[in-house]
Amino acid sequence: MSPTKTLASSAVLLGLLAGSTITPALAQQTFETQKAKILAETVVDGLENPWGLAFLPDGEAIVTERDGRIRIIADGKLSEPVAGVPQVAASGQGGLLDVALSPDFATDNLIFFSYSEPGEGGQGTAVARAKLVRDGASAKLEDLTTIFSMAKKTGTSHHFGSRLVFRPDGTLFITTGDRGQGDRAQDMQDSAGAVIRINADGFAPADNPFADGGKGLPILWSKGHRNLQGATFDPVINALITVEHGAKGGDEINYPEAGKNYGWPVITYGVDYSGAKIGTGTEAAGYEQPQFYWDPSIAPSGLASYQGDMFPEWKGDLLVGSLKFGQLSRLERDDAGKITGEERMFDADFGRIRDVNVAPDGSVWLLTDESDGAIIRLSAG
Repeated sequence: MSPTKTLASSAVLLGLLAGSTITPALAQQTFETQKAKILAETVVDGLENPWGLAFLPDGEAIVTERDGRIRIIADGKLSEPVAGVPQVAASGQGGLLDVALSPDFATDNLIFFSYSEPGEGGQGTAVARAKLVRDGASAKLEDLTTIFSMAKKTGTSHHFGSRLVFRPDGTLFITTGDRGQGDRAQDMQDSAGAVIRINADGFAPADNPFADGGKGLPILWSKGHRNLQGATFDPVINALITVEHGAKGGDEINYPEAGKNYGWPVITYGVDYSGAKIGTGTEAAGYEQPQFYWDPSIAPSGLASYQGDMFPEWKGDLLVGSLKFGQLSRLERDDAGKITGEERMFDADFGRIRDVNVAPDGSVWLLTDESDGAIIRLSAG
C-alpha cells in the first residue's frame, strides 16, 4: 500500500482562537471543525509536563508527570503524588512516561508504566508493574517489579519512546526509540528502535516472530523505528497502530506486523536537520512503507483510534497529537483502514499536545506538554 503524504500548506487549520490558552478563568471554548462542533474545557491544570494517562474504572484517571510523579484525578482535583515510584532519569525527553492499567485491574489493581531508567552507561527505556494501593486520599505502589529494561544504557537524553498498549490476548506492546543512535534500530539484538511484545510477567510470548532467539531478540515484534511516541490497538484492522517522529520531515503512521522492518534509518521520507540525505532514500527492498507520513514534520505524540459515541462523525478515525504545532490531527479512514484524508484541529490553542485519550463516555482528553501542563476535555458542543 502506498503511503499518503500531507503538506502543512494544504492542511485545514482550524484554530479559531489562535494563540489563546485555556485557563481555569476561561472555563470553556468552542470550536467549529469540519464535522463537529467541539466544546473544550480544562479538567485540571498545574501538572508538570504530563505524559501519559489511563482511565480508572470508577470514573477517575491516573496521570504521569515526566519529572517522576504519578497523580490521580478525582472530581476535577489532583491527588498528592503516589508513593513508591522508582527513580527516573528525568532529563531532556526522559523521565516518567506512559501508564496503562492491567486488563484485570478491577481484580488485581496492577498498573504498568514506562520510564527512562538510570544505570551503568546512562539511561534506557524500562517498564515496571506495581499494585496501586489506595487509603482514602493517599495512594502508593506496592510489589513493584521491572518487567522490561533496555540492556544498553547510553548518555543521550532523547528518543526513549514510549507507549504501552495491551493486546486483547493480554500481551503488552512497548514502543521504544532509537536513543538517538539510528543504527540501533537495525540491530536485531538491541531493543532500541522497536516494538516490543511481552507477557505481563516480562517473558516473551511463544508466538513472537523471533521467539527462538535465532534471528533477533525473542521480545521483538518489529524493528526499524525512530522514536515511537504514539500507539493504540485498533479494532478496525484488529492490530497495533503506531506513530513515530521522523527527522526533518518523515513522521510516520505504521501498522507494525510481526517480524517486519520499517526502515529507519535506511529509508525515510525525511532528511537530516542539516538538510543532508538519510540512508538510501524513501524505499528499498526488505523494508516496509508507512501507511501515512507528514512532511514537514508535526512532531507527533499520542494516538487514539476513535470508537466512541460522542462524535459519531469520527467513528473509526485516528486522532494524533502534534507537539510542534499544538494541533490535533484527525485522519479519516475507509472500512479497510486505509487513510484517506486529514483534518487539523486547533492551532496552539492549548499548547503542545503530548497525549490523546478517548474516555469511556466518548469525550477526548488531551495532555499538554508544558511546565504548567493541563488536561483538556473535548466534548460535543
